[in-house]
Amino acid sequence: MHVKQLFDLAGKSAIVTGGGRGIGREIAEGLVEAGARVAISGRRRKWLDPAAEELRALGGEVMAVEADVGDPDGVAQTVRAVAERFGGVDILVNNAGINWAAPSLEYPVDKWRSVLDVNLSGVWLMSQGVAQNMVARGGGSIVNVSSIAAHLGIAPELQDTVAYNAAKGGVDALTRDLAVKWARHGIRVNAIAPGYFPTRLTEYLVQTVEERMKAMSPMQRLGQPGELKGAVVFLCSPAASFVTGQVLNIDGGSTIW
Repeated sequence: MHVKQLFDLAGKSAIVTGGGRGIGREIAEGLVEAGARVAISGRRRKWLDPAAEELRALGGEVMAVEADVGDPDGVAQTVRAVAERFGGVDILVNNAGINWAAPSLEYPVDKWRSVLDVNLSGVWLMSQGVAQNMVARGGGSIVNVSSIAAHLGIAPELQDTVAYNAAKGGVDALTRDLAVKWARHGIRVNAIAPGYFPTRLTEYLVQTVEERMKAMSPMQRLGQPGELKGAVVFLCSPAASFVTGQVLNIDGGSTIW
């Protein structure tokens, strides 16, 4: 195949959870630009509809689904709606996530459970929800959005988010395990682990400890818009046909020193 064909997603159907804004919105844009039909899901219609209109303006076939990834019924309804509209699901990007910061010695159990429900259980439920559809179609690609927080111990002054960090570690383990279990069905499962990017979840950190965030990376800066979508397109495309079970750090080198 010509190299341009290797990255072509024309004719493919994708779901991006948490696709209404931030990292999810950028990833959805990259998939549209690569030719995929894209469904963005999220819990708030007010973010989904404007994002869907912006993506359609790029020439994409886009739908928006209001759903909670932590709700098994909502997951089933999402997969069913996308399969009916697009004919099936070839790509899933598990991006939806929440966070809660509190001192680890006092971390409330209800917040621990809610963060893990979305950030880890939601990844599992969505993956399981699309798997049968992908098996029937001869395979597919799942990309989970992890974090460098899964790979590092982080000072509480910088990121006091023990539940988030633990959930992302679980995402990495789930990525590797499902890659093995589902390889026989033609389903590839990978993850990206972003470093610090300016997003809604990091807004407070950028305001208070931006210089310390930058110092985490040998490149001495935060990630910039556009620096994630290419990696996800690669992992979803024929160019990565022999890549599975991998966690790709996109962190300016934060995890190498």
